[in-house]
Formats: sequence, structure tokens, C-alpha cells
Amino acid sequence: MSASALVCLAPGSEEMEAVTTIDLLVRGGVKVTTASVASDGDLVITCSRGVKLLADAPLVQVADGDYDAIILPGGLKGAECFRDSPLLVETVKQFHRSGRIVATICAAAGTVLVPHEIFPIGNMTGYPGLKETIPDDQWQDKRVVWDPRVNLLTSQGPGTSIDFGLKLIDLLVSREKAWEVSSQLVMAAGIYNYYE
Repeated sequence: MSASALVCLAPGSEEMEAVTTIDLLVRGGVKVTTASVASDGDLVITCSRGVKLLADAPLVQVADGDYDAIILPGGLKGAECFRDSPLLVETVKQFHRSGRIVATICAAAGTVLVPHEIFPIGNMTGYPGLKETIPDDQWQDKRVVWDPRVNLLTSQGPGTSIDFGLKLIDLLVSREKAWEVSSQLVMAAGIYNYYE
């Protein structure tokens, strides 16, 4: 059975982080479902730069699905929408309680996970300009941070989206598949060596 992931989208989500992650997961053979967290349930999501994305379903219809990971792109307005959605917060808590992967990028860790105290233990990173939203003893200044103790994956921003997506493939499929996908992307030498 192939791995599956739930990618949440909200008005103001960062489109590069969302689309890059979705694209890489699909390349890695992961079944992706996109969920709208818009308060009105609208499937058309206008992202932070005005790009429109079409979600597969409202979160309320797919929150209880059997996914291996939940992914929250950044974008401050989108992350605030996530933070203010009781259903989204409860869904993330359920993933965490059941030992499934919770993955956030950019503003999402400090805006969603920290205020709701979902990961009181767990190393994380986020957008460097929002470093103060993450406790000092949890902050790590790295492009991608994986904490296997709590199955938490975090990353810093649009420019780290490929690293983030490849690490998700590593975790959900295999390191070999992540290397295969990274090899197809014609990555600039020295920027990202998947065999770090």
C-alpha cells in the first residue's frame, strides 16, 4: 500500500511551499489529498501571492482519513487561518497522538503548533523572521529539522520547500526514492546533497 499525505490549504497559504511539496510527494509516489481549511469551506484557495489553488475537499470531509502525514504550508495569513480553525488544530493533535508525521513549513510551526502547545517537546524550525514565535530551547537554525522522538518535520520557507518535500519522501517512502526524485530535478551542485 502506498503512503498518503493530507496537505492543508487556507486563504493566504504560501503557494510555493504548498505546490512544491505536493509536486514532490506525487513524484515520490505518495497519494496526496488537499484539504481546504477556508472558514466557508470554499475549495478555491487564494494564496499569499494571489495564485489560486483548487483543494480536493473541505477539511471536514477528509480529516478522519487514514493518512500517514499531515502537512501545513506557511504563509502568515494561511497559518493564522489554521491556528484559528478548531477542526484543523484537533486534526493535527490526532495525527500527533497516533504517532503519524506532522510536517510544517515557514510560519506554520510558530503560528499553529506553539500557541496550541501541540509539541511541548520537539526540535523545530520555521521562518527565520518569526524565530521569536518558537521557544529558544526548541528552535534549530537549519533548513529542515526532523525530530524522530515526536515525528515532527519542520522547514524554514519557500527556498527550503524542495529539501522539505524530499525529506517527506524519505520518511514516507524511502531514502532511495528521495534520491531518485532529487536526481531528476537537476539540482544546483552544492545546494542540496541528498546523502548529506
